[in-house]
Amino acid sequence: MEKRDELYSGKAKSVFKTDDPDRYILTFRNDTSAFDGVKVEQLDRKGMVNNKFNAFIMQKLQAAGIPTHFEALLNDTEALVKRLDMLPIECVVRNLAAGSIVKRLGVQEGLELNPPTFETFLKNDALHDPMINESHIRSFGWATDAQMARMRELTFQVNDVLKALFLDAGMLLVDYKLEFGVFSDGEIYLGDEFSPDGCRIWDKETREKLDKDRFRQDLGNVVESYELVGRRLGMNFDA
Repeated sequence: MEKRDELYSGKAKSVFKTDDPDRYILTFRNDTSAFDGVKVEQLDRKGMVNNKFNAFIMQKLQAAGIPTHFEALLNDTEALVKRLDMLPIECVVRNLAAGSIVKRLGVQEGLELNPPTFETFLKNDALHDPMINESHIRSFGWATDAQMARMRELTFQVNDVLKALFLDAGMLLVDYKLEFGVFSDGEIYLGDEFSPDGCRIWDKETREKLDKDRFRQDLGNVVESYELVGRRLGMNFDA
């Protein structure tokens, strides 16, 4: 697989074209940002950790029958993925109250949400990813009703798989965001990444935060916490 021109550079990842029009190379960088890019740092080993973390999770999801764009690890910081036409919607599931829902609704952090909530946000950095509903999605043509139904279905399937996976390892999957796209076969696939950058993970007993909130809240040991989560799940970052 020949790596070609850079197509896109985001906050923490870059996407490169390849000699296959249906395949991209996803590069995980050490860049770390929060608050829409107001706080930015370089964290050693983060690109490698997130790349391997994402590969592990994507393979777990694939084994459970969930279609993802992940195809193969290429090296410590790069993965081969399907080229998806991404839909501009972030799908968020919350198992416990944390982050923006606490501020919006005035509920207590850590409140168990039963059933889990499902929220959608417009992926738009300039607008700070505003919350949207299915009426907005339909009216503005961001996704069809069938695509939205499929994204919701897959998002909850992911929750069933990963909530149990983390719980078995002594951790709580508090919330997470997913992004989806359409492959050349016309089907919806899970895209982007699943890493501690895009979810909240707490220790089950102590409720210690083990995710990107460590960076947002200046708790320290960000990458070390990411690795701790991965090792609890059975990942090997040294291989």
